[in-house]
Amino acid sequence: MTNKYKIGFDMRALLLFLIIMAPNFIWYAYPAPNDILRADSITQTIDSITSVLQVLMIIALCALKNIESKKLSATPLIIGAGVCCILYYISWFAYYNGFVGKVVILGLTIPPSIAFLLYAIDRKNLFAGLLSILFTLGHAIYAAANFIL
Repeated sequence: MTNKYKIGFDMRALLLFLIIMAPNFIWYAYPAPNDILRADSITQTIDSITSVLQVLMIIALCALKNIESKKLSATPLIIGAGVCCILYYISWFAYYNGFVGKVVILGLTIPPSIAFLLYAIDRKNLFAGLLSILFTLGHAIYAAANFIL
């Protein structure tokens, strides 16, 4: 299985990561009104593990290429990843407009995670796919425990 992979740089994976992280960079510099995301987390251990998984996921997406994957094109998976990015941006827009309900929190949590998963599936990157599933679980636990339950 590992012989299907080669080390290489996937610029589009990095671009996806930057597109998803852009609102976070803005949020770090310019807090939103009613900014509940800055509250202390009750899931610090899970958050730490999730951060490590995120880094590993991005490394796997950007540095591992499956030699059997086809040229990147507008497949349903890539379109789905794009739709997830749009939903994520809409959620940030709502958050900055003072909406902090469950739907918005889930919109800040699930779509970006699914975008990474869809991209990994499209690229046939099993390692990144597995890491994105684990990242999604950790991210969802953080959101649910801190803001939804």
